[in-house]
Amino acid sequence: MTELMQAHRQWMSRAPDERFTDLLDMQDFKRRIRHASNSSVLSSRALTVLPVEDDARGLRVTARTEDSVLTPTHWSFGQLCSFASPGNSPASYFRDTNMPVPMIADCLNYNLRFTRGVEDIGILSTMNDDGVELRSVNGPNYGRVYDADVVDALVDRFGDGITGQWRVPGEFGQRVAITKANTTLFASDRDMFVFLADEENRIEFPNRRAGRMGSFARGFFVGNSEVGKSSLFAGFFLFDYVCCNRIIWGADQYTEVRIRHTKGAPDRWLEEVTPVLQEYAEGSAKPVVQAIEDARSKRIDDDLSAFLAKRFGKQMAPAIAAIHETEEGRPIETLWDVTVAATAHARSVRNTDKRLEIERTAGELLKLAA
Repeated sequence: MTELMQAHRQWMSRAPDERFTDLLDMQDFKRRIRHASNSSVLSSRALTVLPVEDDARGLRVTARTEDSVLTPTHWSFGQLCSFASPGNSPASYFRDTNMPVPMIADCLNYNLRFTRGVEDIGILSTMNDDGVELRSVNGPNYGRVYDADVVDALVDRFGDGITGQWRVPGEFGQRVAITKANTTLFASDRDMFVFLADEENRIEFPNRRAGRMGSFARGFFVGNSEVGKSSLFAGFFLFDYVCCNRIIWGADQYTEVRIRHTKGAPDRWLEEVTPVLQEYAEGSAKPVVQAIEDARSKRIDDDLSAFLAKRFGKQMAPAIAAIHETEEGRPIETLWDVTVAATAHARSVRNTDKRLEIERTAGELLKLAA
């Protein structure tokens, strides 16, 4: 068992205008951005960076294939700097220096024309009340999955995320009114993150901990960034409860599907993630319970040290075996014991990526019992 902090980090960092109290409001927000957006591929030579008159820190971008002057966002300016001169002139250098804006524009234009060769780039622009924003600068084969498409899929399967079976989780297992202060639905012009749970149809099974009856709720994350801030991912897990600051306690069996925004990303989203969401929305808890019971009955006949070392590494194997003996009062005997011990050990790993890797490996063990 472990804690999942992804929703907590979102809850801690999001501004009020990035918090939504139901999926329908998020859907409206993302659809407005999608309808006002235009994605195009053009030559790097088509871009020109110019200073803004009467603005000491303002820049604009012109593109020969665009009708309007583009105003870079904080995010797209960083992408433009990275594209123009990888590793040599990061956006932080220009933001932190007192270099005059005309000189910054000259540096970027020089890098676009002479530091790099001619190549195609993909840009995403969006019209708003203040003009046209340059929202992202990516490679020509960037496989953009629009946030609006992801939210549409969630609404189709889970409704508004408030009144149905799957909704924003309550506090300590109790249903509460959802406000911007306790929501788990977050979105900005850069990305989106959704955490929904089914806390009423809990999975009951015996001998969960130290021989005692226990239960799990089911939950999932979905996140995306159409401008390239992060990849598209969906994480599925079981858990005890969610506290007021959106930490997920007693999480188990975390499984994640992650899709990079490469050329085939839109098709992979439709083929891989969407069916899993549909199955998760409609499926019962019985397959999960059966998988756990199968893992409990599947004894490890191989050498335990070799079994653990093969899957978690030689250095980690002794710690996993030791923590199970400490917490359960007996040695590891079954696949379920290994899963419980590995996720318990993951709690002590500070690095998030490494911790999730351990948890995913532990979750995969359930398949060996099938």
